[in-house]
Amino acid sequence: MAANILDFEKPIVELENKIAEMKKGVYNHDISKELAQFEEKVTQIKKNIYSNLTRWQKVQLARHPERPYTLDYIYTLTKDFVELHGDRHYRDDKAIIGGFAKIDEYKVMIIGTQKGRDTKSNLYRNFGMANPEGYRKALRLMKLAEKFNKPVVTLIDTPGAYPGIEAEQNGQAEAIARNIFEMSRLRVPIIVVIIGEGASGGALGIGVGDRILMLENTWYSVISPESCSSILWRSWEYKEQAAEALKLTAPDLLEFGIIDKIIPEPFGGAHKDHNAMAEILKGQLKIELADLIKVKPDKLVQSRLEKFDKMGIFEE
Repeated sequence: MAANILDFEKPIVELENKIAEMKKGVYNHDISKELAQFEEKVTQIKKNIYSNLTRWQKVQLARHPERPYTLDYIYTLTKDFVELHGDRHYRDDKAIIGGFAKIDEYKVMIIGTQKGRDTKSNLYRNFGMANPEGYRKALRLMKLAEKFNKPVVTLIDTPGAYPGIEAEQNGQAEAIARNIFEMSRLRVPIIVVIIGEGASGGALGIGVGDRILMLENTWYSVISPESCSSILWRSWEYKEQAAEALKLTAPDLLEFGIIDKIIPEPFGGAHKDHNAMAEILKGQLKIELADLIKVKPDKLVQSRLEKFDKMGIFEE
């Protein structure tokens, strides 16, 4: 457990351990007053820390190994999930999963990038980095959803598309570009949620939608802070400065008009309470689904194109 404590969380953990020791101890006087003071101090420190996180600290929270992943959300907030496999061309990419499921009364196609919890499962999931066949599988499932007139929900948590030689040989760039093109004109609602890391084309390959939502402690950017640092400063040592310059957090992207809404997390981060986080996300998804399923397909596509046309600042 200690290995999963982030640097900025250490003062909190030390005080919480002190409180636990006080509760276990045997005293010849009443310590309830001292205990209450310690607990109040911990609460205040938590508020100060978690309300003033730097961009780099939010990147760290987004990568927390105990954070809920796509399958955690699928098994918690949906029912009757039927996973579908394969791209019908080459193979089944384990870094992207998807299938039909129910979110209460709403039948949806849910698709997401999936990381592993340990070395074995990370190798199985390729650390959440999809190959071209993963994006082609995702597109096949989206087309299936369109055929049966079901909304699409995508959950993004990836450090990027897999950059290996074989992936490039198999058409990584084309697969991502094809997904962006096809998602822009899909005739069913699409809700995109960044649940952890949203890096580069790996995120964009399933990231075009009518609503783009971000969890409170996540990041979404064209490049990771470490890679940005290595390009600009020839070293990973400047990753914190890179994170500040990239403006990759949810409030930044909401201000830029890239996303539509920030979804709050349980106090301290989504990893503190998986079930609570799933319930919060479920409520937000139901709100968006209720609105979007009323929109006619032609209007849906038109609004989606207009939404992305407005992004960015440019001059002619």
